[in-house]
Amino acid sequence: MVTTRGRGVFAGVMAGLSLTVAGCTGADGSLPAPSATRAAVKPSPPVWNVKPASLAAVGDSITRGFDACGVLQDCPEVSWATGESTEVDSLAVRLLGPVKATTHSWNYARTGALMADLPGQMAQAGTRKPELVTVMAGANDACRDSVAEMTPVAAFRTSFEQSMAALRSLAPKSQVYVASVPDLKRLWSEGRTSPLGKVVWKLGICPSMLADADSQDQAATTRRDSVQERVREYNSVLKEVCAKDLRCRFDGGAVYDFQFGTKQLSRWDWFHPSTDGQARLAEIAYAKVTAPGA
Repeated sequence: MVTTRGRGVFAGVMAGLSLTVAGCTGADGSLPAPSATRAAVKPSPPVWNVKPASLAAVGDSITRGFDACGVLQDCPEVSWATGESTEVDSLAVRLLGPVKATTHSWNYARTGALMADLPGQMAQAGTRKPELVTVMAGANDACRDSVAEMTPVAAFRTSFEQSMAALRSLAPKSQVYVASVPDLKRLWSEGRTSPLGKVVWKLGICPSMLADADSQDQAATTRRDSVQERVREYNSVLKEVCAKDLRCRFDGGAVYDFQFGTKQLSRWDWFHPSTDGQARLAEIAYAKVTAPGA
């Protein structure tokens, strides 16, 4: 049984439904087409493009091909990032092709550069509006005259954050590939097998790790372990800062984990990458840059 009050409520509800239907139909009573009720939604393009069309490299001596072709000199033609050597098949050549790589890739790395120098390099790279920027820096922050002179982790972090900010202010859509700092202790353990290499090391190459190369006493062991731990801390910083940027990819420690052998070390100093070592770095970078997904 429906009461008088109930009949009034029912009538009000039905009237409201009639107005709603009337407002949603055309003059002839038909329903509007879906396109009239909402705009078509276009799918967003992927944040990471696995086929960037231009590339700028920043970093230190490794990206400059230092000691890969001759003693104590740069050899950018074999750079893992931008070199044109067919022996290396650099990242730029793999991504852009040999012709376009010469016109659409730029190398702003500098031998001896610290992380503190990276903001300036990033600003230079940003002016090119590259679709990809490669970063390989941090080894020189650990390779100091002594353990005490290594760059503090906090300062390293600040410099890398400033580097990313410098790039973003000029090229907000550039993708960034960040390579981990190599395992300097492994490079010492491999390179120390060369008498010539140890002579060159005495000229001042990475003293914090390479000084007294044959010494196995507690002080030398502790010193090398301290350098290795600092490198691990630097890599944690690179990973954490990169993770805050949607267009940044860290290599996941691939360069640090790579088992460099004597074939991958410069025959001039037995520490920097040889031409073969540069080729291996290019392989790692290409695999990371072109991997699908975030």
